[in-house]
Amino acid sequence: MKYLDEYRDPVLARAILDEIHRITTRPWTLMEVCGGQTHTIVKQGIDEALPQGVRMIHGPGCPVCVTPLEQVDKALAIAARPDVIFTSYGDMLRVPGTSTDLLALKARGADVRIVYSPLDALKIAVDNPDREVVFFAVGFETTAPANAMAVAEAARRDIDNFSVLVSHVLVPPAMTALLDSPTNQVQGFLAAGHVCAVMGWTEYEPIASTYHVPIVVTGFEPLDLLEGILMAIRQLEAGRAEVENQYARAVKREGTPLAQRQIMEVFEIGDRTWRGVGPIPDSGYRLRAEYARFDAEQRFDVGTIHTLEHPACIAGAILTGAKVPLDCTAYGTLCTPQKPLGAPMVSSEGTCAAFYSAARGVDARKVSLR
Repeated sequence: MKYLDEYRDPVLARAILDEIHRITTRPWTLMEVCGGQTHTIVKQGIDEALPQGVRMIHGPGCPVCVTPLEQVDKALAIAARPDVIFTSYGDMLRVPGTSTDLLALKARGADVRIVYSPLDALKIAVDNPDREVVFFAVGFETTAPANAMAVAEAARRDIDNFSVLVSHVLVPPAMTALLDSPTNQVQGFLAAGHVCAVMGWTEYEPIASTYHVPIVVTGFEPLDLLEGILMAIRQLEAGRAEVENQYARAVKREGTPLAQRQIMEVFEIGDRTWRGVGPIPDSGYRLRAEYARFDAEQRFDVGTIHTLEHPACIAGAILTGAKVPLDCTAYGTLCTPQKPLGAPMVSSEGTCAAFYSAARGVDARKVSLR
């Protein structure tokens, strides 16, 4: 398709790569924040085509992957109730909890349904007034407007058998936490274009200034990412640290104010734990008090949750960029997309799944994400 092909032109890609090689005089370490960007970088071999010493670190930009284990276990406890219809996007169904996952629970008889929008879940609630319908509200700022709209609509229509299990996380606090780490190696960021399409990039300007790191808002196609890398390296080579926008066709500095207003009507900012990373202050959304009746955590008493990560999984080190999948002894053997030990192998946006689908370090004949 033309609108995609123009961002995948191999001649233009080669020209941008040549320019990256021409201007690079020193080693640089960049992080792409978004898992979708990771998937393109790995699939297209962009990281392997960069100048020697220019390294891409794959960040915690997969919301499925960073949903904390405790929240997954809460979802499992709620979904196991006979009076509940539990709804979720499909990529959450195979995220491993401490002992099982939602797909296995569904196979054992739980009413777990895949939906494509929180409004689908709301319709299920309307159609099943004698059942409790719960939607697993997971994601970055990108999915927050639709989830907020569903809660606001439930309140407007007084649909009292609908609730959401909220696990929204925010990108800027995670970037700050990474930069504050004593082991930080990141010198520049490629920011997630879809997040910035909603929120704009004003939140990133203090980060660039305070930490003196370039931040380039970048799209998801090969040419987007190559141009974003080029822009970041130009800044680094010149000693600049600014926010620039590569993804001008989709992102404005102010973002989408209407979507932001919908988010902040329903949600407020609070602390959030990230799977494999730990607690990050003010890094997530939670329901405001006036919408607390739609909070599944308050509606259902799931008791004490005792979580336990698989001892062979190094998801935390993968999500923070400290290690890559090839450093994991379970990668491609004990842990595959068919039988994942950790969340980064579940979604195609996860770093481990991206490496596996590109047959990095595994037998290409065995690779399948189905």
